[in-house]
Amino acid sequence: RIFLLDLETGKQKVLGDFPGMTFSPRFSPNGQNLIMSLAKNGNTDLYQLKLSNMELTRLTRYKGIDTAPSYSPDGKNIVFESDRSGRQQIYTMNLKSKKIKRISFGKGHYSTPVWSPRGDYIAFTKFYNKTFYIGVMTPEGEGERVIAKGFLVEGPTWTPNGRMIAYTKKDYPKQKKDGKTRIFLIDLTGFHGKEIITPLEASDPSWSPLLD
Repeated sequence: RIFLLDLETGKQKVLGDFPGMTFSPRFSPNGQNLIMSLAKNGNTDLYQLKLSNMELTRLTRYKGIDTAPSYSPDGKNIVFESDRSGRQQIYTMNLKSKKIKRISFGKGHYSTPVWSPRGDYIAFTKFYNKTFYIGVMTPEGEGERVIAKGFLVEGPTWTPNGRMIAYTKKDYPKQKKDGKTRIFLIDLTGFHGKEIITPLEASDPSWSPLLD
């Protein structure tokens, strides 16, 4: 189930009583809609929930797994991962026309795509040759490049200015480090990275928009 938590009051509520399992929720830029994955009868598709009246609209119809959706800054498009080509790849969809376009074509498996707040890049996790990577590409699928790699790096999230990315990182066991899962921050050049210090192990970061 997907829960909505009020940060001021601490109260929470379930968003809808949907059949099957719901996960990977994200708000639309205007906060009026929620996009999510809904797994039903072994099939996972994307749905959009209108928060004002709890109207649920199905966006994809594919006998496989469509998940990890993310809105473009203008709310007119989404990016998501799907195995419809035989392995995990990244696709975009225009929410008005429902036209779907594949944008990742490199070697390996692509996942967790996130649209930049500036709209110029999509960040993603890639797994290839037993190594995880954090990379970026344009919404058209051009200019793919890697900015971080490791035994486990995943879950990119953009800073509000769209110039840096936070992600989860875990060291290689053979490096004889403590093996803890941490959060790191890196810029788009891939050269200026640093750890975000947390009290204990941490993962799955997510930046808020700029707050007043």
